[in-house]
Amino acid sequence: MAGQLDALLNGTNALYISELYARYLDNPHAVDATWATTFGELTEDETPEIFKEIRGASWSKLESGILGKPLERDPDSQTRHAHFVQGVTQVAGTEPEQIRRATLDAIRALMMIRTYRVRGHLIANFDPLGLEAREHHPELDPANYGFAEEDMDRPIFIDYVLGLETATLRQIVRLLKETYCGTIGVEFMHIQEPEEKAWVQRRIESIRNRTHFTLKGKRTILQRLSESEGFETFLQLKYTGTKRFGLDGGESLIPAIEQILKRGTQLGLKEVVIGMAHRGRLNVLANIMRKPYAAIMHEFQGGSNKPDDVQGSGDVRYHLGASADRVFDDKKVHLSLTANPSHLELVNPVVLGKVRAKQLQRGDTSQQQVMGLIMHGDAAFAGQGLVPESLALSGLKGYQTGGTIHLIVNNQIGFTTNPRNSRSSPYPSDVAKMIQAPIFHVNGDDPEAVVHAARIAIEYRQAFSKDVVIDMWCYRRHGHNEGDEPSFTQPIMYRAIANHPTTRQVYAQKLEREGVLKEGEGEQIYKEFHNELETSFQEAQYFLPTSADWLDGMWKGVSNLRGEEEMHQHKTCVPERTLREVGKALYTPPQDFAVHRKIIRQLRSKEQMFESGEGFDWATGEALAFGTLLVEGIPVRLSGQDCGRGTFSQRHSVLIDQNDESRYEPLNHIRSLQADYEVIDSPLAEASVLGFEYGYASADPHALVLWEAQFGDFVNGAQMIIDQFISSGESKWLRLNGMVMLLPHGFEGQGPEHSSARPERFLQLCAEDNLQVCNLTTPANYFHALRRQNHRNFRKPLVIFTPKSLLRHKLCVSKLEAFISGSSFQRVYDEVDTLVADEAVKRVVLCSGKVYYELLQTRREQGSNDVAIVRIEQLYPWPRNALFKVLQRYANAEIVWCQEEPANMGYWSFLFQRLIHLLEDLQSKQRLPIYAGRGASASPASGLASKHLQEQTHLVHEALFVPLTEIPQPFRRKETVPVEK
Repeated sequence: MAGQLDALLNGTNALYISELYARYLDNPHAVDATWATTFGELTEDETPEIFKEIRGASWSKLESGILGKPLERDPDSQTRHAHFVQGVTQVAGTEPEQIRRATLDAIRALMMIRTYRVRGHLIANFDPLGLEAREHHPELDPANYGFAEEDMDRPIFIDYVLGLETATLRQIVRLLKETYCGTIGVEFMHIQEPEEKAWVQRRIESIRNRTHFTLKGKRTILQRLSESEGFETFLQLKYTGTKRFGLDGGESLIPAIEQILKRGTQLGLKEVVIGMAHRGRLNVLANIMRKPYAAIMHEFQGGSNKPDDVQGSGDVRYHLGASADRVFDDKKVHLSLTANPSHLELVNPVVLGKVRAKQLQRGDTSQQQVMGLIMHGDAAFAGQGLVPESLALSGLKGYQTGGTIHLIVNNQIGFTTNPRNSRSSPYPSDVAKMIQAPIFHVNGDDPEAVVHAARIAIEYRQAFSKDVVIDMWCYRRHGHNEGDEPSFTQPIMYRAIANHPTTRQVYAQKLEREGVLKEGEGEQIYKEFHNELETSFQEAQYFLPTSADWLDGMWKGVSNLRGEEEMHQHKTCVPERTLREVGKALYTPPQDFAVHRKIIRQLRSKEQMFESGEGFDWATGEALAFGTLLVEGIPVRLSGQDCGRGTFSQRHSVLIDQNDESRYEPLNHIRSLQADYEVIDSPLAEASVLGFEYGYASADPHALVLWEAQFGDFVNGAQMIIDQFISSGESKWLRLNGMVMLLPHGFEGQGPEHSSARPERFLQLCAEDNLQVCNLTTPANYFHALRRQNHRNFRKPLVIFTPKSLLRHKLCVSKLEAFISGSSFQRVYDEVDTLVADEAVKRVVLCSGKVYYELLQTRREQGSNDVAIVRIEQLYPWPRNALFKVLQRYANAEIVWCQEEPANMGYWSFLFQRLIHLLEDLQSKQRLPIYAGRGASASPASGLASKHLQEQTHLVHEALFVPLTEIPQPFRRKETVPVEK
């Protein structure tokens, strides 16, 4: 008995018994004698554990599902106790032994009911193919609770727990199996919020987890299945073997999405951002996004998805995005299907970022109007690390979107890999339990159950602003793609599939049995749709895309780059009075705000900058860029690890009161009418956060959106986002983006980690003016680079290798005049010191970034005046004209490139050929540029500070003073290696 009570009292379903037992422990005479006898049988050893369960944690008092409130707060508990005793007595009579047995029956029944709520899904009928045996689980057997076959028809008082005051055990088991073990299984008992858990329980138990559809509703489901299946079979017929990654076997996805949209609009939904992989994407494009069938077939026939006058590489048809407006019950909802690569789950954070931006644009503070809907494959949802990384954003203030609906198309296979080899958990959805999302497992061959689960999912999301998961079990009728042979690796499964009717056929037969359809009517509906597709097929050969939608909506007024980037010089300076207004906000905290004493010194230092007009450091230049954009009405969003303070304690964008830890953001207090400044300390993740910010910037071209890496090399963890979205999104999908990446970079003897932001990787990605890559050396140029992002009429991602030691370097400062009227962004900086006459300059050292100051200091210390140092601030787009104009001054000078990164890293490989062409254009006698820097290395930097210093001193000396013929060049053999003949 003790073990059974212990199981009953393990959680919030302890119900009435918990409070009763607590009252018994306080006073054995305060409860009915039958209960006192039952509790009295518990041994001394068992009492403490059960008492612990009853009283709950100190921070969470137990609340009963029957009595409603904790005992000490419920004045009606005595009345309810009497009601329970009365109910048991009515069932059992007045004899003590009968009452005792009835009481035990009630306890055992409640225990079993709770177990079904927790584990009923383990024997539910999910698999359309019936390959997985799920008929029995010992904890769901009445015998596990002490019941025998002869007890099945004995009435038991359960006090309306399942909507019945009394029921036989047979009735209870039947109701539980109908509710929790049919073609829908629900996991919700892991949810810690009592209200959310109770909502799910009420929602499914009150209707036995089934929706009763109208005749029209059933016919609509069949129509959607006919369109979904018909589309796939038609493409298979006309384009046999061509890759389309069809939805064959998972067609119930389409009516499920339709239900989410329809019910969502009734609950206030106005916009949905959709993310999904390639599986079923064409079907969603056709039947959800309503992309014309002729347009899709035109692409199958080799046609383009964009007009001929629009440039770009394009992408395969099952990666393309789309947007559309749909109307349900006279309510319009805007849909955006986000373009995505083949890298599974990579689109997830992008969707979340877009949703967040769109919510802000609509003023959707309740997050009820815009929602993310993401479809997943079962293997990818369980296997890809970006899934939990993105789920982890759901409850964070800077990233939450009010809940996302996740719909797993669980075809029970990953390419050729069986689930037992691709995950360690029972379900692919188990990872979602980390955020306490309810999970609905459903059999894809029961489309009514799928639609029902979809309806509950959107209702839950709108009620609680939380994520929810639908795990739709289905199958993949063909191989991974239509040219694949799946029976090589799954012969049993594919024999079953070959003999299995389609979901549409199964459902049509069901409707015919119910009398909803006449005999053969289902096939007639299917045939009519096939005829419609035949018409589209004939139209496809004449179809021509008329326009590209890439500059619609929020992007109106923004254009793509025309002509050479270097010809675009936009005004980025500001009036001095505006700069001083922003500055005053920066160094003037509220009078009653307890600022840290060290930060007070920084604020006084900023004030002195404005008084003297000199010494503006890097952090101040950045803050002035942000602040001047804000007063112009341009929002700024900065996120990243520790970016509020700044990795190097340089930014202090958020001041923390030393007494109560309240926050003050100076940039949000410049003037009454200004845009918002958002600075967000991100979770310790790169790919999800960078993807989120990319998505945000994709939806809002009028905001300055920045992501900062804690150290530049941390960007490695987000490389897929950079490769697949940031660097190539415009070329593949015609999607512009103006986000900024701030990557701390520089060699300062700190070892292989945290020295390099891997500039060579970004430069390798550069082509067709897809990126802007800068390594800046002055706070003023940083100021102009940031402002330039939003003062151009086009958008390109900007990568800035930001400094570390230069943040406080005495030479890395700017004057006030470099920010105000007449100033602008400089792609190239010419020599700043007074040297010999231009024609007498013997050498020009080209460089970029921090190494400039080491070159400058060394040259000054040595008193040299015939070596010029020229800084390339913007590496890409390549500033050929600006650099040519500077180098023309030094007609007789030799050209050396200096970098502190190893020769196989940094900028040398990118610059080498470009400098050759530049020397040719200058008609220089020097045929090849000379490299001065570290040799090639497998590791970015030395781990020994002494060795670093030695290398740094040597490369600076080489660049400035060593004759060209004596500077060893990288990748050249030191001796000739004989070749065997």
